[in-house]
Amino acid sequence: MGVYLVSVGAEEWFGDEEDGWGEVASALNAELRRRGLPPYEDVPPETDFAPGSGQAFEEKLSPSMTGFLALCQTHLSREESEILCGWTVLVPFSLDEQIWLPIDSDDHESMVVSAPQVLPLAEKLAAAIDLPAETPATCDNLDLSMWFRHQAKELATTRTGPWTKNLDTAFYVALFLRAAQHSIRRGCPIVCT
Repeated sequence: MGVYLVSVGAEEWFGDEEDGWGEVASALNAELRRRGLPPYEDVPPETDFAPGSGQAFEEKLSPSMTGFLALCQTHLSREESEILCGWTVLVPFSLDEQIWLPIDSDDHESMVVSAPQVLPLAEKLAAAIDLPAETPATCDNLDLSMWFRHQAKELATTRTGPWTKNLDTAFYVALFLRAAQHSIRRGCPIVCT
């Protein structure tokens, strides 16, 4: 099991299946309308993508986050840290502030933030640790996880810098950076599940 960040297509986003996101989608659109904003209805469909196509996003949050949270404390405000890594749903359009949605079926609240808010925060951390350009730009199916387990260790022997001090920290910087970039590029939500 574990916690994953996963892109969601229209069928699952608007669907009413038990494990779907329809309740969140409806609650978000109601809140957007209440704020005088257009509803979020332009979600791309789910299709079968070729591996490496960059059309889907899936990564598991498995390494320790201790170093990453310390990096956030050093370079971000408490509110910025919450926006960067406290969300349940990441959407590709701008919001002035995060939106808290009460979800009856799960008896909790989902925090929705915008990828355009998350991206500059993740970019700030990427610059702080000098995240290497070789870090995969697309993350179809645990591509970042696999890269940090294998290629990053090898690259760290020749491409030194702050990013090599803690590869788990670098993984999370890359994870949130690539999630925001993917959401904006594809116009899709990314959910923490």
